[in-house]
Parts: sequence; C-alpha cells; structure tokens
Amino acid sequence: MNLKEFILENYKHFNAGELSRCSESLNEFLNKGGRLMITLGGAMSTAEIGKCLAPSIKSQKVHAICCTGANLEEELFSLIGRTSFKKIDNWRELRAEDDYDLKLKGMNRITDVAIPEELIKILEEPLLSLWEEAEAVGDRRFPHEFIYDLILHGELEFDIDPNTSWLMAAADANLPIFTPGWEDSTLGNLLAARVLDCTLKGPEIIKSGLNAMQALADWYREDVSPTGILQVGGGIAGDFAISVVPMLRQDAGIKVNLWSWYAQISESRPSFGGYSGAPPNEKISWDKLDIDSPRFVIESDATIVLPLLLCSLE
Repeated sequence: MNLKEFILENYKHFNAGELSRCSESLNEFLNKGGRLMITLGGAMSTAEIGKCLAPSIKSQKVHAICCTGANLEEELFSLIGRTSFKKIDNWRELRAEDDYDLKLKGMNRITDVAIPEELIKILEEPLLSLWEEAEAVGDRRFPHEFIYDLILHGELEFDIDPNTSWLMAAADANLPIFTPGWEDSTLGNLLAARVLDCTLKGPEIIKSGLNAMQALADWYREDVSPTGILQVGGGIAGDFAISVVPMLRQDAGIKVNLWSWYAQISESRPSFGGYSGAPPNEKISWDKLDIDSPRFVIESDATIVLPLLLCSLE
C-alpha cells in the first residue's frame, strides 16, 4: 500500500477526510495538465519542508512558489549550515533567561530551532559582491535571482544533501519565485544596512514587490492551462499570489480565468478576521475563485499535512 492508498483508506473524516479529498482532487487537477502555485507562510523552510517539496518541484508538480523573505533565506541558511542549527526539544519550557542566553551565543530562535547568526556573515561577502556588481552595471534582479546565482555559480559549501533542498531544486529548474515583502527578512535588513552605511548607493538593485506583481501577472497569463494555488499558512505570501487575478480582471481590465483550484492548510480561524483564516468562499466575493472552483480547507499543522499531501502526488 503506497501513501496515496493509505490516505484514501484511513483518512475518512474531519480534517483527515478533507486531506484525503484534497489529495485526490489535486492529483486529478495536475494529471489533467493544471499548473500549481504553492505559497509558503510561516517557517516552513526551517521546518525542513524541502525534503518533500524538492521532489515535487523536480517532478514538475509545482510550477511556481510565492514565499516570504524568511522562507527564501532560511532555506539558504539550511543549505549552507544546517548542522550548526541547534534543535531545542524542550522549547515549551524555555524561560526568558534561556532565550537571552541564546542571544548571547549568537543564536536566533524559531520555535524549536535556533539559527546561528554567523551564517549571515558567511553569506554577506558573496552576496555583497553580487549586489555591487549589479549596481556597477545598472542591473536589477529579484531576490531569488541573486540567490540562484549564488548557489549555482558561487563557491558556497553545502552542509546538507542539495537534493533535499527546495531552493536548489527551484534553482535547477529556474522556477519562478515571487517574494513580496522581502524587506521583512534578515538579508533584506542586510541590504538596507549596506545602503545606510553607503556601501551601496541605494536599494534599487532589488526589484520591488510591485515588480514582483507585474512578473506574477506575466506568469499567470503566459500559459492558458488551468492554474491552482495551494496556500500553506497565509499572510502576505498567500494574499499576494491569489490577488493577481482580481488585479488583472478588475484593475487592468484584462480577461483572464479565475484560479481553477484552491486549497489552504492553516490552523487559523475565520472568527479572528485575519487573512490566514479567511475561508475560500470569501475569495469568491473578491473575484479570485469561481463558485465552481474546487476548494479545500485543512485546519491543521502544515508541517504534518503538507508532506502527506505532496508525497501522495502521483
């Protein structure tokens, strides 16, 4: 019995049943030629989601990614220094003094993992070199394009098997990545600091979120195949990606199809009013989904659900 069969046989009710129905529907959607955009909120990269996402990229089940700046850079941190991460199994028991001790040791905690700040220092020199070269010739790129250049053509030493990295799989495939709000990341802060100390003349070498929306619009229109979206978590990564459709249809007056398939994995509830918990039906009112679009909500931990869903794809 493979994983897909196991899910179909055992996951019958409640969120398990929703996962089973979502898996079956997504397999059907992809097998009929659909394109899939995955959006990544939260700390999915630090949670090592690349172990299941990388194979899905390689097998062309994932056609684009929209993620936070944190997910983009933390996958890079893992690629060059995962063994230096500190696993904290008793994170629920940590006191303020324990986190202060981590700070003194140069470790930044994300729930049950602490990332050493020295990884940022390792990356600063090669990244700054790319940024300075771009500035000298008037080149502008998206954040992921600099990182693709760094991991494909730079001299970085990898600390994990690159086959388990979703970022390396994406770079090998030249997968489109859209990163709204890249400024809200450590490497975004680093670039801002180098502008402040006049090492760089300005931030213009990094294409902005508005440029990313234009690129996303081009990607959405370049292929007439049905396009679906799998929203992991929520936040800016999820809303930025799905909003390209009403932007094109309502603001630009360009006729495009609505998103053809939708699923979200989130523990958030609609009652709090946040985007991460907003139900799919709400998106119908915003001209993002059609009333007949397949849509699923799995109210659970994405670190549990996403590997099951991706590994069940045929």
